[in-house]
Amino acid sequence: MNKTRRLTTAQALILYLSKQYVARDGVENPFFAGVWGIFGHGNVAGIGQALQQFSADIRYYQSRNEQAQVHAAVAYAKHKNRLQTFACTSSIGPGATNMITGAATATVNRIPVLLLPGDIFAERIQSPVLQQLEWEHAQDFSVNDAFKPVSRYWDRIYRPEQVIPALREAMRVLTSPADTGAVTLCLPQDTQAEAFDYPAEMFEKRVWVIPRNRPDRGFVQQAADWIRESQRPIIVAGGGVHYSEATDTLQIFVEKTGIPVGETQAGKGSLRYNHPLNLGAVGTTGTEGANILAREADLVIGIGTRYSDFTSASKTAFQNPDVRFININVMEFDAYKHSAIPLVGDAKVTLEELAAHLGDYRTDSAYQARATHFNKQWDSEVHRIYNLEHEPMLSQGEVIGMVNTQSRPQDVVLCAAGSLPGDLHKLWRTRDPRGYHLEYGYSCMGYEIAGGMGVALAAPEREVYVMVGDGSFLMMNSEIVTMVQEGIKVNIIVIDNHGFASIGGLSKSVGSDGFGTKYRYRDESAGQLSGENIPIDFAKNCESLGAHVFVATTRQAFSKALEDAKDIKGKPVCIITETDRRQRVGGYESWWDVAVAEVSDNPEVQQARETYEKSKKKERYHL
Repeated sequence: MNKTRRLTTAQALILYLSKQYVARDGVENPFFAGVWGIFGHGNVAGIGQALQQFSADIRYYQSRNEQAQVHAAVAYAKHKNRLQTFACTSSIGPGATNMITGAATATVNRIPVLLLPGDIFAERIQSPVLQQLEWEHAQDFSVNDAFKPVSRYWDRIYRPEQVIPALREAMRVLTSPADTGAVTLCLPQDTQAEAFDYPAEMFEKRVWVIPRNRPDRGFVQQAADWIRESQRPIIVAGGGVHYSEATDTLQIFVEKTGIPVGETQAGKGSLRYNHPLNLGAVGTTGTEGANILAREADLVIGIGTRYSDFTSASKTAFQNPDVRFININVMEFDAYKHSAIPLVGDAKVTLEELAAHLGDYRTDSAYQARATHFNKQWDSEVHRIYNLEHEPMLSQGEVIGMVNTQSRPQDVVLCAAGSLPGDLHKLWRTRDPRGYHLEYGYSCMGYEIAGGMGVALAAPEREVYVMVGDGSFLMMNSEIVTMVQEGIKVNIIVIDNHGFASIGGLSKSVGSDGFGTKYRYRDESAGQLSGENIPIDFAKNCESLGAHVFVATTRQAFSKALEDAKDIKGKPVCIITETDRRQRVGGYESWWDVAVAEVSDNPEVQQARETYEKSKKKERYHL
């Protein structure tokens, strides 16, 4: 007879998760590093009890905000190249819906995370229960249905035995290089606590092998032919280079072929910053050289990129009328973009196969020299911005420069939203492939501090520097308490520029003069926010949450705070500094499509619309 084990649904689920492993290239590790959770009546007696019972098998982490715990899981999985992640559990109602933003962040960025929201009673006798959303047209409906569009797999477990196939499908999606993202298993409160005789083999160790899929041979040959025919090729390196652990392979390919590289936000660090063929950031937040060569390119080789509007500069980056595309991507959907030759496969092995078909092909020396010139020219511009000594307040570029210069090559900078990502993309000198962590697929305000905690858990041997503006800080800073509780060291650089600097600048560019983007008292006589800046004491805020705090108002003080922070162990450090929001790092040879009002009484808006219409004419549809 088949052996069984009688467990509740929640117990079976948690025990199953503890037995799941992944392997790639012969390296094996547990897939789940633990479970983040906040307990309420919707999960405390089910998942909560199971986590306590199996605490020796899988670690539980208590968070302060359900959205933040998903961000921490996403950051952890991103830093682990998607080979390890967390599960996240919540109660029903607001606890569950708080996780939806995190789910979207995971799915947009193609990062695996398992979400276990509590749900209404499957038996329905108690309906409506506390925090239940009723719908008069169906009884099998709850707020958890809102997870469907932001999940790569979604299921609701009405009966204990249904968790068996659901968990198998969840693991298939989570470990798929192409299909991964948020997976949501909704857990009715009564089902969590119900028992079933589960097959014992369900709780045996299982290893999910992460494949390195290879592209079609014919497409590889055709791509090699296109490369040999090209005179001005350029590589656009995306996050897939990192997830495939293909940075060394990319460097070999680049040095063999002489093809220069532009990096997306997710792909930054694919080559070291001072490699002579690294053009740096490409696209809307790109460098001058990367965008000039992108505009002139007759062939674009996209590696692990989905060509977001920031990468393609809203379809204006690639202006050569004869430009062609080759896309290397594990996801067929991305590989076919821009009518490219679709090399659907793992970046590492695909680059190796492509290189083998190229023979002695190499771009001419003049083209390589031009790329090297752009690399050195941009590095000189970075040096200038790093050393502005702007007064009376620091510039954001100076702050980035000091963090970059005083951190170690292996340390990690992390950011997600505001004006910082654009400046970091252009200015940060990445010296280690894992040294740059930007969540810019969803660019989610509030990701930064929780994400920094996730990276610190993933790489405790590295210092993590979270760079966060005051806007994002005020949205979500509660995980500082979690860091204190868990003894996690993260360096949080809080940049106070009295509002939303990025959108303030964008507002000015579309003729709206920064309306609604500054933190100021309301001046009733003027009928708008035109009074003095609100004096928010970020230092006291951080100190009250348990962080060690430095306040730095000068270049010398900020530099000293960075050095002193290195001696602090086992708790978060916050360095508060004020910057001049008017001191910006400009755009270089690029554009971003943000639609401007077609009609307005405002002359500034009218002028902005005229400029917008001229720029729109440069958009190209690569069908």
